[in-house]
Amino acid sequence: MLVQLSIRNVVLIDQLVVEFGAGFHVLTGETGAGKSMIVDALALVLGARANPELVRAGAKEAEIEALFEVLPGSRLAAKLEAWDLPGVSELVIRRVVQADGAGRSRAFLNGRIATAAQLTELAPELCDIASQHESVALTDPATHGQYLDAFGELEDQAVAVARQVEALLGLGREIEELRARERTRLEREDFLEFQLREIEDLDVRSGEEAELEQERGRLRHAGRLGEATRKAADRIYEGDEALCDALARIVSELEAAAGLDGALAPLARNVENARAELADAARELARYADGVETNPARLDAVEERLFRLQKLLRKYGPATEDLLRHRDDLRKERAQLAGGQERFDALCGERDALLAEAAMAARKLSAARREAAARLADAIGRELGQLGMGRARVVVDVSQNEGPSGAGAKATALAVDGARLGVRGLDRVEFLIAPNKGEEPRPLRKIASGGELSRALLALKRVLAENGPAGLYVFDEVDAGVSGAIAEVIGRSIAEVARHRQVLCITHLPQIAALADHHFVVGKREAPDGRTYSTVHPLDEAERIEEVARMIGGVRVGDAAKQAAAELLEEGRSRRDRTSDAPVEVVVSKEESPKKKKRTKGSSAL
Repeated sequence: MLVQLSIRNVVLIDQLVVEFGAGFHVLTGETGAGKSMIVDALALVLGARANPELVRAGAKEAEIEALFEVLPGSRLAAKLEAWDLPGVSELVIRRVVQADGAGRSRAFLNGRIATAAQLTELAPELCDIASQHESVALTDPATHGQYLDAFGELEDQAVAVARQVEALLGLGREIEELRARERTRLEREDFLEFQLREIEDLDVRSGEEAELEQERGRLRHAGRLGEATRKAADRIYEGDEALCDALARIVSELEAAAGLDGALAPLARNVENARAELADAARELARYADGVETNPARLDAVEERLFRLQKLLRKYGPATEDLLRHRDDLRKERAQLAGGQERFDALCGERDALLAEAAMAARKLSAARREAAARLADAIGRELGQLGMGRARVVVDVSQNEGPSGAGAKATALAVDGARLGVRGLDRVEFLIAPNKGEEPRPLRKIASGGELSRALLALKRVLAENGPAGLYVFDEVDAGVSGAIAEVIGRSIAEVARHRQVLCITHLPQIAALADHHFVVGKREAPDGRTYSTVHPLDEAERIEEVARMIGGVRVGDAAKQAAAELLEEGRSRRDRTSDAPVEVVVSKEESPKKKKRTKGSSAL
């Protein structure tokens, strides 16, 4: 449901905030006053193409902001959650249009940057606009199957078929992947075996490269290493003037001195400990020197293995851990290829069984749709008859999807009885209408007359009022070309839609205006600066009588017109099946956001 609409710098609108409640809202006023600007602004937040001509002269940009209520568990809530906006109870959509020639625009969802495509995707869940030029949802054949399923209470069956088809498509993709693998399996197996032999023949250990490099260094410099370690051992322990001998003498002297001063005893022990550690190090150095030998054969072997290892690491490394991981992956893939045929056969059997189940469910759904389509066409036809289109013929066409064919058809496509089985089943649904006797039924979007299209859409919405996804229905001059009793019937139909959906209607007919729960009047005024501004005013009861009287009698409103207006409004009240206490106010504020604007009553500059 639309809670609030804020418009700034759109054509004749300077600044406007309108708050909406539940039920039937009507917008009236003289032609050219600016009523359609509100619909154009609403269309912009629903993803319509931005046009720089909408920006008020002298302004750098136009801004439209709409606040919608989000019901928990609704499709809108699910879509927002998928976009990382979970658990929101209100959605603020803001669209800013630049005045430059390119007509660039920016969009925001609850303060986050969004795209116009995202707004378009949300539009069917938020609002449906029916005018002489467009409808956001009902003229799109892609939505007709959903409406038919909702009308026939077939949604559970449709969801079950969709799940089966999605599972089948998943199996088909896996089967195709296996089939593609099978075509190259032998080549791949040969390639895997070659790589595995390379790695397994070398029998690599983790960290072996560092070990080999260290050993190669020892073998290459054996002479220098032996000489250095032998010399060090001699100077520390084994030579004539070894350090350990000198330290032993020092220890002896300090121990003698400690007999005179006990404070020297710990120092003597420290020197002795140092001498013992040096002696241990010298023995280790001597053992290292004895073990060092020049071994050209071993050096050649080490360098050969290191060369082979580094060659493999350049291909599969860079570290030995990477090489071993690649070896394990090759072994795993080899095992998968070996069992590929068994898996392929199992998947084909699973797919055939599931396809038989899905085909049976899709046939039942198709039959139920055809039965519901006849009832829906009849119901819409009756509505059109009451709206002055008694000769109109309605067809809810349920035809089979074209089956996959030709060389370009996807191998994963599903066919049942020559038709393509998709997530919506076997059927393509489209609403067709022949407005006049003797004409062939045509798609809604191809109906030539704007008035006929508007009434056809009203009839559809009247029948489908409880089933449509959108929370707000907008009727822009749906009464074009009608008057009298037909206008009253149109008004009652819109009021009936408003029992289930929030409705905003732009009209020139008093019979329709009198049936509304909330009434706005739009006009124009000239400001002292010489500029023209559109104004909007929510009407109280007395003001409604004046406005409806103007719609009846024209510019000069007499007592007879006022009396007729009062009678129309009283009759409208008696016809309404329910009342609405929700306030509808217009607020003007230049600073605050829609959720925080102070509410004030009275006429407001648009």
